[in-house]
Amino acid sequence: MTRYILSPRGLVMLAIVVAACAVATLFADHHRENDVFQQLFAHLKPAALLGGDHQPIGIHAGWLPSIFTLDSAGHDIDTLVLTNLQVFQFAAVAFVLVGFSGVPGYLRTGKGDAISKMFAGFVLFIRDEMVLPVMGKEHGAHFLPYFLCVFFFVMFQNVFGLLPHSSTATASIAVTGALAGMTLLAMIGGGMAVQGPIAFWKHLVPHVPLPLWPLLFVIELIGLLVKPFALTIRLFANMTAGHLIVLSCMGLIMFFADSGANAVAGYGSAPLAVGFGVFIMIIETFVAVLQAYIFTQLSIIFVGASVHPEH
Repeated sequence: MTRYILSPRGLVMLAIVVAACAVATLFADHHRENDVFQQLFAHLKPAALLGGDHQPIGIHAGWLPSIFTLDSAGHDIDTLVLTNLQVFQFAAVAFVLVGFSGVPGYLRTGKGDAISKMFAGFVLFIRDEMVLPVMGKEHGAHFLPYFLCVFFFVMFQNVFGLLPHSSTATASIAVTGALAGMTLLAMIGGGMAVQGPIAFWKHLVPHVPLPLWPLLFVIELIGLLVKPFALTIRLFANMTAGHLIVLSCMGLIMFFADSGANAVAGYGSAPLAVGFGVFIMIIETFVAVLQAYIFTQLSIIFVGASVHPEH
């Protein structure tokens, strides 16, 4: 492990993670609630980044159509506020760019550092065990870069959420919905590109009597939309549930301490609560990688079914 971290690329990757956690700690509006439970569970929600004057940091949104610049109350806004989730999304992208910069050279020449060898193993596994068996060599080669991006982008966001002072972007349904929306676009766009725009929608419904065709078309269309919806909920629910359990364990300490008994109750419950929280965190480490695998594998299956009309 030391040789991974102490390499020049490893130090840059470590700096990316530390910088993201530092920015989220210094600028995110997490700890301004009076109630300790609100402070604790605020880590599950997006938090706006605040500047020196405690005003939200954002970018000018005047160039966007008005439909994208309405707040929850329907009022027009001219600034898109940055949140702690975006910090770790940018960190995940930077982590991928730095970490995988040596992988192409290693795959071509067989020479590279330890980080390149490690990530190359992941790449070959995704290509040979996930993409090609489902989509075949012809279509799989075209979609492989997308699925590699999906897997590592999701995995690093999941893993970053386990670090102190961090946030899990994939615990936001907006993030998982956007990722699933990209898969939906790949399903429809890839299917139309391979089969043809008309043939794709024609093949959406199997050969049935003409009177049943409209009904089955609606059913198949709903099924097409349900797939990315399932991807959205699955990733969001799994990442949120794990953090919710850990925070609930920590909240037990404060609950018993404030229950009216005395501080002894809080201290007495701490070993059990912390121990169970650590146990769940260990499981979450496995879940972080597993959910990236499941999201990517299901996306591969859905896109593969779209580009193969016989499916």
